[in-house]
Amino acid sequence: MNTVQDLFQTFFPRYKKQYKLSFEQAKAAKAMMECRTAALGGRAYGCEGCGHTQVSYNSCKNRHCTLCQGVNKAVWVDKRKKDILNAPYFHVVFTMPEQLHMVIYHNQRLLYDLMYRAVAETLTELSQDDKYLGAQIGFFSVLHTWGQNLHYHPHIHTVVLAGGLSKYNKWRNTSKKFFIPVKVLSKKFRGKYLYYLKQYYQQGKLHFFNDSEKYKDPKNFQILLDQCYSLNWYSYTKKTFSGPLAVVEYLGRYTHRIAISNNRILSVDEDTVTIGIKDYKNNNERKAVTMSGVEFLRRFLMHILPRGFVKIRHYGLLANRNKKIKLTLCRKLTKSPVYEPIFEGLSSLEIVSILLKKDVTLCPSCNKSKLSMASEGVP
Repeated sequence: MNTVQDLFQTFFPRYKKQYKLSFEQAKAAKAMMECRTAALGGRAYGCEGCGHTQVSYNSCKNRHCTLCQGVNKAVWVDKRKKDILNAPYFHVVFTMPEQLHMVIYHNQRLLYDLMYRAVAETLTELSQDDKYLGAQIGFFSVLHTWGQNLHYHPHIHTVVLAGGLSKYNKWRNTSKKFFIPVKVLSKKFRGKYLYYLKQYYQQGKLHFFNDSEKYKDPKNFQILLDQCYSLNWYSYTKKTFSGPLAVVEYLGRYTHRIAISNNRILSVDEDTVTIGIKDYKNNNERKAVTMSGVEFLRRFLMHILPRGFVKIRHYGLLANRNKKIKLTLCRKLTKSPVYEPIFEGLSSLEIVSILLKKDVTLCPSCNKSKLSMASEGVP
């Protein structure tokens, strides 16, 4: 099976001749190409029973690497289970209009943060309105920046606790439908985002390059704002989940997802890459898209996040400052069961053994004795 690592090792020299890389892109590319190779060193293991030896190379641990997300996702899901309440949850998605895509891309840290801020203020203010719920809710948000074809498409996935704590510290339930109408949600989010975007522009915080340079002219920027105000921003909610634990298992697929998984790479030749996509506009019809290897890397590298950027953010009842008192109270009010983490305190090998349902520390040759580390720092 072809991997993203294979594609970087094959096409990256050509890519560098055509495009400049940011610091974050260069660092991620290097990490992914060296992941689980001799370049990162490793450990040698030996079997005391049959004498078999094997080398295990170190992972790069880069959050954009397709080889490194399995254990990270499992550990995250395991930790989050203890925060889940016996209450309805909804998956809400907030998307950005295409007209703003390049402005956001050229101001990533600032305008990604603004996406989170606009989502948080929208959900917090509407949920506290007595017309909708009249309570403080909990939710967490995850940024994705890609579509199925790897083109730039920034949007926020949010899991919302559809119930909350009233100002009298009573639990307030909601119906099976999401408690805020989608049109109201979209309009509020649009207003929030564009209001703050205009403030940033007036404060001189925005940068414009290439086709977006025209927005340095205040008249053109106002035309952009007017155009975005006239659009219906596409936000939508997905159905509630079948049981509290299904919430975290489901979102685990989103929190540690990267632009493309290895199993979507259908074929590779000397010059091109073919990937599989779902065409959401045609009932999720599966299609194949072919592009040059250099173009594949160009699209992939657009989704490398700024250094130190926090991708998963918790709000309301799920924020760290509220977990000890308010979330504990909500657990009592909703009679939520306690879920004990199963991976806490375990090593990576022990976690992998649980995930694969086989003991990876056993010698693959004799399948009897445990492998023990013979030496560290193997080149």
